[in-house]
Amino acid sequence: MASDHPANRLSYPSPRACTPPGDIRAPRRLGWRDLLSWSTQRSLLLVFSDLLSLGLAWYLALSLNHFFSPMPPPLVWWVWLGFPSPFWLLVTLTLGLFASAGLYGGSQAIQNYLQAGKLVSLVYLTSLVGMYVYDPKLDLPRSLFFSAWLSSMVLVVMVRLALITLVLRPLEKHHAPRRCFLIAPAHRLRPLAQVLRQRAGLSLVGAALVSTVNSLPTYQAILASKATLLLVEGLPTADLASTLYWKLRRWGIVLQLLPNSRDMLYWRGLPETIAGLPSLRLDTPLMGGWDYRLKRTIDYLAAGLGLALLAPLLLAIALAIRLDSAGPVCFQQQRVGLQGKPFPVWKFRTMVVNASAQQAHLEQRNTSADGILFKLKADPRITRVGTWLRRTSLDELPQLINVLRGEMSLVGPRPLPLRDVARFHGWHHTRHQVLPGITGLWQVSGRSDIDSFDDVVRLDLHYIDHWSLNLDLEILATTLGILLRGKGAY
Repeated sequence: MASDHPANRLSYPSPRACTPPGDIRAPRRLGWRDLLSWSTQRSLLLVFSDLLSLGLAWYLALSLNHFFSPMPPPLVWWVWLGFPSPFWLLVTLTLGLFASAGLYGGSQAIQNYLQAGKLVSLVYLTSLVGMYVYDPKLDLPRSLFFSAWLSSMVLVVMVRLALITLVLRPLEKHHAPRRCFLIAPAHRLRPLAQVLRQRAGLSLVGAALVSTVNSLPTYQAILASKATLLLVEGLPTADLASTLYWKLRRWGIVLQLLPNSRDMLYWRGLPETIAGLPSLRLDTPLMGGWDYRLKRTIDYLAAGLGLALLAPLLLAIALAIRLDSAGPVCFQQQRVGLQGKPFPVWKFRTMVVNASAQQAHLEQRNTSADGILFKLKADPRITRVGTWLRRTSLDELPQLINVLRGEMSLVGPRPLPLRDVARFHGWHHTRHQVLPGITGLWQVSGRSDIDSFDDVVRLDLHYIDHWSLNLDLEILATTLGILLRGKGAY
């Protein structure tokens, strides 16, 4: 509790210093340290990447347009750095829209790649209408407009994806809050503290009971501990986090809530008052299902293209397996998919031929905490080539065939063997409500390093509740980085 923790025995700031005057949402005065903070550096990097992408797109479009009709002189009011005035107007409008949409803000918002593409399209369509209103007789070169539009959209998304995945994400881990103050129910304080230390490497500098979350002593303890992150679980419905959030924001302390399933559902709604009561409305989309149809189209196209492009690699792996050990190249295993229906999953064989028969004798060595999954860090059944295939996850490539057969998707909860599903608790089966995938949120959030299957299912349910094409793109990009590092696979 706050009164017992060593952080609480430090000298507290005075209540007058803790309580901000006036509106709790009013920001404090910024200093040079704020202007040189990591969030400012991150925003400037993103602005530069967007500016670079738009400039490169227009350079390509202008180069292509030399073979067609030139830009009408009435549209070229000035030229700066080799780019005509319409480019600078479009850049200003695009960067302004990105900023208003939060694409230069928090680490989650900047990863909304689809939103970035939509806003680029909005800018170009708006400019087309604006030019028509400005002078209906102007004949804008179609080659310039469409090449600049499409290349801007593609380059902005791809450069952002590369920058965030390869540069900003590793830097984000370095700059992430490390001094954590934990608030939770009494029975959850100790297990949460262990998880935070082991999995996130956080330094716990204080703790308090959730019943004291809005009390002055707890607030003083948070400031005295010099925490950079406040993690709260089990926030009572009556104790809204709004006041605490705005107080902490003034001091640059991140507030992170661990929600229950009901809270996660509520957050998907739109705030609205009905009969004078605050509520959250969950609307159905105007054109429901188009994003899922696009997902399935991408699945089929990517799987077909992947099999064609990776054919030499697949043949090389097949030859290595054949030379390394006796038995077939591929391995079929019955796994549970959509709506609990079993189907054969294709994989490159990484074990000896009689591996299934040996598993019963190895069950007592299972390293899984709850026994639902079967995991061995030094499985004696794995072949020499199989060790490498599992470390790089190349053994999963034949599942592109399952994607083409409509049994799997590129992204989704991993399909599990019949042996594991037979040990499921009732709520675990919710993950079977969507198509299984080659990769998923589980794979990019710890893979084999996650001990509890309950945590695995929570990740799957989080994916289902918050699914979007943008989330799929993020998982695919993160999976690529994990595969290159071979992290968490065995």
